[in-house]
Amino acid sequence: MRIGVLTGGGDCPGLNAVIRAVVRKGVASYGHEFVGFRDGWKGPLEGLSRPLGIAEVRGILPRGGTILGSSRTNPFKIENGVERIKENLAAQGVDALIAIGGEDTLGVATKLHELGVHVIGVPKTIDNDLGATDYTFGFDTAVNIAMEAIDRLHTTAESHHRTLVVEVMGRHAGWIALHAGLAGGANVILLPERQFDVEQVAGYVEKRFQHQYAPIVVVAEGAQPLDGQMVLHNQELDAFGHVRLGGIGQWLAEQLEAKTGKEARTVVLGHIQRGGTPSAFDRVLATRLGLQAIDAVHEGDWGKMVAMQSTDIVRVPLAEATRELKTVPLERYAEAEVFFGS
Repeated sequence: MRIGVLTGGGDCPGLNAVIRAVVRKGVASYGHEFVGFRDGWKGPLEGLSRPLGIAEVRGILPRGGTILGSSRTNPFKIENGVERIKENLAAQGVDALIAIGGEDTLGVATKLHELGVHVIGVPKTIDNDLGATDYTFGFDTAVNIAMEAIDRLHTTAESHHRTLVVEVMGRHAGWIALHAGLAGGANVILLPERQFDVEQVAGYVEKRFQHQYAPIVVVAEGAQPLDGQMVLHNQELDAFGHVRLGGIGQWLAEQLEAKTGKEARTVVLGHIQRGGTPSAFDRVLATRLGLQAIDAVHEGDWGKMVAMQSTDIVRVPLAEATRELKTVPLERYAEAEVFFGS
């Protein structure tokens, strides 16, 4: 077969490891041929492609980002988008697609499968919020980057006796904030899954100062105060209808400084969490997912996503994987609350 590979949505560490595993096994074990589509769904939509053989994937295992490029293009928002994809796949002799991405990319893959396109999905997101899989690659690397930042911030916060608010990624799910906050010894962790009381957070901060330590507050970008007003960078929407988040960290720091009388500063980690070389865990997980994805293609098991469940790599229907986001259960948040303010 001639198989197309694309990476869509936000980039993350481990994408290249998937591409490498797919191509290496696909060529060596099955004799398949590959073409890389550039910039997510924009590639098959506009016929933008590049060669993708064993020579092209050598040396990319430790590289962050994606050699194929990415975008948030949504073909279902473009006139005749689906028809153009089908035409371009046929013109390039592509029999099947491997789509590597998160909820939006795999949501498009799900719809295309229902319309007759041969698609296999691979879950990717640093947010770890895709259903049907225990972990998505990219998450472990992002958590470790955030944890290291928090470790470094403890010492400067202590030196200046100030509160440091660390804003991490997480639009609707607070997995990065929860794991990085726990691992980094944060004094308060705020998630999108549960609205927070600013007065209570200020109380935790003051209690921490009473112990002669400076507080670290970790907040996910999608966290909201009790009044329910999400802090937005602006009101613009992307092709999938998402607003651009950002600003909750600065808003919270200003509130805490006003309520406690102690200086508060904000650190926004932003795209630092996405960049750089993947962790060992993410390299192994991405490689295993890629190997199983090409097996699914070879067997013609269309409309499936490869997923990690326990320590096994299994196949689940794409529709099941994208039906609802995997958010942090409140009992997991309760575990973290034990350390708040202490």
